[in-house]
Amino acid sequence: MQCPHCQHHNSRVLESRSSEGGQSIRRRRECLECKHRFTTYERLELLPVTVIKQDGERQAFDRSKLLRGMVRACEKTDINFQRLEHIVEEIEANLQQQPKREIHSEAIGQMVLQYLRQESEVAYIRFASVYGRFQGIADFVDTLEQLQREQYPERQYLTMT
Repeated sequence: MQCPHCQHHNSRVLESRSSEGGQSIRRRRECLECKHRFTTYERLELLPVTVIKQDGERQAFDRSKLLRGMVRACEKTDINFQRLEHIVEEIEANLQQQPKREIHSEAIGQMVLQYLRQESEVAYIRFASVYGRFQGIADFVDTLEQLQREQYPERQYLTMT
């Protein structure tokens, strides 16, 4: 394994442990040249999943891109990074179980919204506003009213028109 510090090609493994719920192996390594310590992860190579974007463009599923979007939506909430990583792992596992190797971005967005809704209403609204391309306050109000109706179906609400 190449050292990220000096690019030397020889390192030794100091420690190995299961990570991400047994889905990967985390290894602590030390460069034999400069003694710099670094971490690597070994994951099972998954079948590629292609995401069909709203404009029809196709691109490989990128778990880090999904995680970045979720991290942005969850800023200043009590959802920790490890929980978000776990959600991304579950979504990725779900995608791997699908018989089709292509999936529309809307389907992935819906999966994220299902998870975030259980975690935080604030994160749900933030993600929905970007994913749903909200155009103004009315889009926020509609989504908030829908959440209220589902959470408290016995109440009557005034709607903005």
